[in-house]
Amino acid sequence: MTDPQRLAPGEKAPDFTLPDSTGKQVSLSDFRGSHVVVYFYPAAGTPGCTKQACDFRDNLAELDGAGYQVLGISPDKPEKLAKFADAEGLTFPLLSDPDKTVLTEWGAFGEKKNYGRVVQGVIRSTFVIDPEGTIVKAMYNVRATGHVAKLLKDLQIAA
Repeated sequence: MTDPQRLAPGEKAPDFTLPDSTGKQVSLSDFRGSHVVVYFYPAAGTPGCTKQACDFRDNLAELDGAGYQVLGISPDKPEKLAKFADAEGLTFPLLSDPDKTVLTEWGAFGEKKNYGRVVQGVIRSTFVIDPEGTIVKAMYNVRATGHVAKLLKDLQIAA
């Protein structure tokens, strides 16, 4: 199993511009001057991805209060993201990367183990970016459940 190129703390976060659920273009550089949590997930509306997105939604006030913006990225088309955001009451940007260019560049797409088999797919990953655009945390193969609570603890936002 070959690992995709992985990003590491201290590296510059690769910039990107992707459409959000409304079709509006959103760039990582739009958030310079803010802390940003960028998370990659396989598919809108699936149980694990819904749990993770709702955990971010439910903790958005704490993240916002600590100065963190949240961006979710998946290979889903904007129309599917709009339905997902509407169904789950998600108020942070969900970005569409159907050709998986950004997913691949960030090391969040490639070979992974799924129920013991090696498959190509989205590697559930989370990154914390500082106001200058440098990666502070790079977490690959995170679990959908409990990940946001762990992230809040790691960032010393929650006990």
